[in-house]
Amino acid sequence: MRNLTILGATGSIGASTLKVIENNPEQFRIVALAAGQNVEKMIQLCAKWQPQYAVMADEVSAQQLKKALAALGLNVTVLAGVEAMCHVSSMSEVDTVMAAIVGAAGLMPTMAAVKAGKRVLLANKEALVMSGQLFVDAVKQSGAELLPVDSEHNAIFQCLPSEIQTNLGHCDLSEHGIEHILLTGSGGPFRYSNLEELEHVTPEQAIAHPNWSMGPKISVDSATMMNKGLEYIEAKWLFNASREQMKVIIHPQSVIHSMVQYKDGSTLAQLGEPDMATPIALTLSYPERVRAGVKPLDFTQVGQLTFLEPDFERYPCLKLAIDACYIGQHATTALNAANEIAVDAFLNRTIPFTHIARVNNWVTERICSMNTQLKCDSLESILEVDKMARSLATNFISGRRA
Repeated sequence: MRNLTILGATGSIGASTLKVIENNPEQFRIVALAAGQNVEKMIQLCAKWQPQYAVMADEVSAQQLKKALAALGLNVTVLAGVEAMCHVSSMSEVDTVMAAIVGAAGLMPTMAAVKAGKRVLLANKEALVMSGQLFVDAVKQSGAELLPVDSEHNAIFQCLPSEIQTNLGHCDLSEHGIEHILLTGSGGPFRYSNLEELEHVTPEQAIAHPNWSMGPKISVDSATMMNKGLEYIEAKWLFNASREQMKVIIHPQSVIHSMVQYKDGSTLAQLGEPDMATPIALTLSYPERVRAGVKPLDFTQVGQLTFLEPDFERYPCLKLAIDACYIGQHATTALNAANEIAVDAFLNRTIPFTHIARVNNWVTERICSMNTQLKCDSLESILEVDKMARSLATNFISGRRA
């Protein structure tokens, strides 16, 4: 039986993780659940799963949860803050951590799980985007087991030989006959829209993803294809890939989740329904497989599969991410931070959809111009660049350009 902490328990990945556990109750036990500020949802989860620990992002939410659980007679220890999340990610009772807190907020507890040598189910792509080399080096040093949850990275993982699967971050693709990693993306809801119409896109339109059920931030990232850009950066670190070994392909149907091309002309692909329970089930049970509660593909009903080259005029955020990937850690950290601020501003109707890319570009250029003054050789220095980029993005959006 694997003993779990779920970081991001109230989100969509948390829900899919619990779906898999519900289908395999004899194999998994929940020790701790951690979330942001969704107290109502956390009350429901604690009542159902009765973990030892429940952690909220802030003290106010934690006190509300503590009071509600006491009224229900539930014996759950309630904690608050990043330190508490790091604690439940690294404590000895836990061997597996689902890292699914969206954004930079997930970096510290995910790194705590890595340093404690846990099996880390990585759904928080920002951890690698922000701290790439530090992260993969910490995995190797601690002996942690790193398994990718994102459907694309999980698909690539499944198409790779076991020698690479067990050496993520430090593998050699060429040594195993691999020529290209093909990262697929749906292209989001605006892949066929006229470019001039994008200026007027509403938050409601942007979060209406045609294939996947995701939270608002990730849905907007999918619409701009920043999500694919962050995944590109994550894939670079996970699979130790060069620019020549990485390709992005738009695949509107989201049936093929990604592919790997070998030097003998073979292309291996992982296919399945667009349901995150499938990759989550694999990471929970690897190297075995368990029931995910997902129906297999009916190939008679799949229909046509199409593939397109990404248009960088339509998806400037994707181009920004690919370029940042090879500039350095300061660039990817800044881009991620700026994007979180810009997407939040768009969702709050402060800026139009097309300005997300403008904010991201401006902030990344400013941070890159300071490169000689910036070091990203520790978590503290990375978080300082993150903080600086957020401040620049906020000032840019409010018109106070520094």
